[in-house]
Amino acid sequence: MALQKKDFIEIEFTGRVKDGEIFDSNILEDLKKLNPDAKPKPEIISLGEGMFLKAIDDFLIGKETGKCTIELSPEKAFGQRVKEFVQMVPIKVFYSQKLNPVPGSVFNFDGRVAKVLTVSGGRVVVDFNHPLAGKEVVYEVNVLRKVEDLNEKIKAFIEFLFRKELKFSVNEKKLTIEAEKSMAKFVELFKEKFKDVLGLDLEVKETADKKEEKAETKETSQ
Repeated sequence: MALQKKDFIEIEFTGRVKDGEIFDSNILEDLKKLNPDAKPKPEIISLGEGMFLKAIDDFLIGKETGKCTIELSPEKAFGQRVKEFVQMVPIKVFYSQKLNPVPGSVFNFDGRVAKVLTVSGGRVVVDFNHPLAGKEVVYEVNVLRKVEDLNEKIKAFIEFLFRKELKFSVNEKKLTIEAEKSMAKFVELFKEKFKDVLGLDLEVKETADKKEEKAETKETSQ
């Protein structure tokens, strides 16, 4: 049966610069070329929900499970290079955060990743372009299966949205996620998203922050 938008699928993939090196993979033999100590993880995505490159989602919708090769132009991959994204940042900005900028180092500026190009006196030239901007890339994708288990879908979606595992339970059409008090309000912002993608009504159950739990445990033991 052809894959449709919002279907959850498990994929194996390797992304490489066209006629060049691998930059991403969850296949052991390819991943080891990036990091010998890395361990591959299953990749479960929902098609059309921004969990992978949009161009790959678009390509897979309407296809069957199995292997395919997808070639992407810079516009459909990581964009063209923009010269305005190469900027000068005063070195005192780095020093104020106790950072030492050296050419080739990478830093996160309020969610924007930048690579240091040059350091001269009090001036640091940084590049905010994506490292793969301007490059044609090729993805080898193997759609292993369509995911049918609801718990598997929820787990994958939670990890994608929040970059961590959260405890959850499902009762009919109600999804309850346990989140620390400091994170609970943030999780609640995704109520409509869970309804749209999974057809579930979200309830967030607040739990004590770990720091608070440690403090309470210490007081009890005294």
